[in-house]
Amino acid sequence: MPDESLYDAIIAVVFQAHYEVGITAFEFERGELVAAAAKLGREAPKNLGDLIYSFRYRNPLPESICATATGDQEWTIEPAGMAKYRFVLAGASRILPREDLFVVKIPDATPEIVEAYTQGDEQALLAKVRYNRLIDIFLGITAYSLQNHLRTTVRDVGQIEIDELYVGVNRNGQQFVVPVQAKGGKDHLSAVQTAQDLRCCQQKFPDLKCRPVSAQFLAGGVIAMFELAMQDGKIRVLDEKHYKLVPAAKISEADLQTYARSN
Repeated sequence: MPDESLYDAIIAVVFQAHYEVGITAFEFERGELVAAAAKLGREAPKNLGDLIYSFRYRNPLPESICATATGDQEWTIEPAGMAKYRFVLAGASRILPREDLFVVKIPDATPEIVEAYTQGDEQALLAKVRYNRLIDIFLGITAYSLQNHLRTTVRDVGQIEIDELYVGVNRNGQQFVVPVQAKGGKDHLSAVQTAQDLRCCQQKFPDLKCRPVSAQFLAGGVIAMFELAMQDGKIRVLDEKHYKLVPAAKISEADLQTYARSN
């Protein structure tokens, strides 16, 4: 397990080295994390990438950093090039599922052998989305997985990784590219990752409409699906649906009648 108190201390030292009242963004380099650990008299974590990941997707930033934000804004960490990052003061950066949404039951088509050997929540979630064609169901298009864990470089951002990339087509022949962000366990979906996925698709697939999707495991095996878009410089939720994969026999006549009425 990572030493989260050390992570907090290191990122706080880096932040205070750059922060001035009124500033809304600044860049820092990965090497500054090592220097901050040395200043604290501690050995730097072996996996510096996990330190950054923890604050982007898992844990809140230290209170000393959060206290400098104003109103409904918060500090986020974005990639800013090779071994570089950027602190940015912006709106809420985490995509949180609603608790009051109706849950739709879908016949579970996940192969048992895949269920048996998936490694970790994220891999299991990506597999369930893929084998149950949840992208098709959610977006109303025919979609095909092009590549998962796509590592690539984006101008003005640096290296990124897209959890899974789909291409698709609708009934009118319009074609789409669908970057998927998947999170399980205690990790949170991030608007920052969606923004960089959007930028990547705009650069590499300029002729395709980009429809970013995020997926997250919820309690009881429910899968939350979000379609996202950029509006006024912020990532917004266009649509959200909750699905539960169950044996076909667990979908009752009453369920089917309810789904028929909702169309």
